[in-house]
Amino acid sequence: MKPVKIAALTALALAMTPLGASAETYSMWARNSSEAFMPDLIEAFNASHEDQIELQIVPSTEMVQKYAVAAAGGSAPDFVSLDLVYTPAFAKAGQLADLTELARSLPYFDQLSKAHVEAGTYDGKIYGVPMSADVSVLLWNKRLFREAGLDPDKAPTNWAEIEDYAGKVNALGDDTYGFYFAGACGGCNAFTFMPLIWASGGDILVDDGKRATIDTPQMHDAINFYRDLVAKGYVPESAKTDTGTNFFGGFAADNVGISPIGAFAIGNLVKNYPDVEFGVAPLPGKDGGVSSFGGGDNFVVTAGRDTLGAAKEFLDFAYSVEGQTLLARLGSLPTRADVAQEALSGLDDRYLTAVEAMETARTPSSPVYNDIINSKTGPWKQMLGEAFFGDDVDGSLKRAQDTMQSILDASN
Repeated sequence: MKPVKIAALTALALAMTPLGASAETYSMWARNSSEAFMPDLIEAFNASHEDQIELQIVPSTEMVQKYAVAAAGGSAPDFVSLDLVYTPAFAKAGQLADLTELARSLPYFDQLSKAHVEAGTYDGKIYGVPMSADVSVLLWNKRLFREAGLDPDKAPTNWAEIEDYAGKVNALGDDTYGFYFAGACGGCNAFTFMPLIWASGGDILVDDGKRATIDTPQMHDAINFYRDLVAKGYVPESAKTDTGTNFFGGFAADNVGISPIGAFAIGNLVKNYPDVEFGVAPLPGKDGGVSSFGGGDNFVVTAGRDTLGAAKEFLDFAYSVEGQTLLARLGSLPTRADVAQEALSGLDDRYLTAVEAMETARTPSSPVYNDIINSKTGPWKQMLGEAFFGDDVDGSLKRAQDTMQSILDASN
C-alpha cells in the first residue's frame, strides 16, 4: 500500500502547486499632469514584481472623454489614475469596479486620505482610492513682508489679517500687489476659495451631495472678502481675466504678498524660483480655523475585469514606504498619513504644512461635479465671475443656487 499512498500524496501536492501560473500584463492610464511621477512609480513596481503594468499617459483635457468612450466600447484599460472629482460620475455609470472590500481589507485603510476616499465613494460603496495628492495652501512672500514692516515668519490666520497684511504690502508700490487669485478660473477657485467657506463653518454640498448650499451667510462673507481686496486695488487687474494660466505665475513673479494656491507650488518655487522667499500656511476661515481642498487622482479599476488581485498587489506597493517616498520625491504628496513624514524625509520642510493640510482636506462628491463646478458655463464659474467683479452679488448667488440645485435634482 505504501507506493499508492506516496503516489496519492504526490498527486495532491501537484494539485496544490500553481503549475502554469504566469505573469500577466495589465494596462493603465494616467493623465499627463502626473507625468512627473507615475512612469517612475510604474517602472519601480514592474522591476520588483512578476506581474507588469503597461502605462499610457493621456492628455489631462482628454482623459474623461477618452475613458468614457473606451469604457462604453469595452476597450478601457484595466486601471486608471483618474482625477478624483470624476470618480462618482463613472461609478454611477457602472463603469468602475466596487473596491469596498479591497479597500477596507488594507490594514492602513484608516490612514489613507479621507478626501480621496470620500470623493471615491458613491452610493455607499468605494470605487476609488488615493493615487496622488495635492492640497490648497496659503503662500506669503517673506521679502515683501519684511519690506512692509511685517513679521516675515508670521502667516495671516484669518481674513482680517490677510486684508491688513495685503494692504501693507500693496503700499510698497512699484508694481507690487498684496494678493493674487485667478479670477476667471472655476477650478482654481474650487481649489482655493471653497476652503475659505469650509473653514468658516459653511459648505457647498450637503445631504450626500444632493443639496447645494451656495446662497449662505458664509458664502456672502467670503465673496465680500474678495470683493474688498479687489476694490482696494490689492489684486492686479490681470487677475480678473486669468483663466488659470497665471495661477502659479502670479505669485512666482515675486511681486505679490499673499496668494492661495496648491502645494505643487512649493517644489516649483524651490526648483525654479529660488530667489522667492516664501512661507506656507493653511487656508484660514473668516475668524480662524483652517481647511483645504483635497485634489489629485484616485486609482480606479474598470468594471467587469478579473483584476482585483493585481490591483491590490499594485496598491500595496504604491502605499508602501518605498512607493510613498517615490511619489513624494517626484511631486505628489503622500496619500498615507502614517508614513507621510518618513516619505518626506530630506525634502523641504514646508511640505509638512501641506501634509498637515491634508488632514483637514475635503472634496465635494457628486456625479455631476463637472456640470456644477468645473464647466466653463456651469453655475460655479458663472457665479464667481459675477460676484467677485460685478454689481449684483445677491442675484449672482441666488442664480447659482437655483441652477446648481436644478442640475443636482435632474441627476438624482
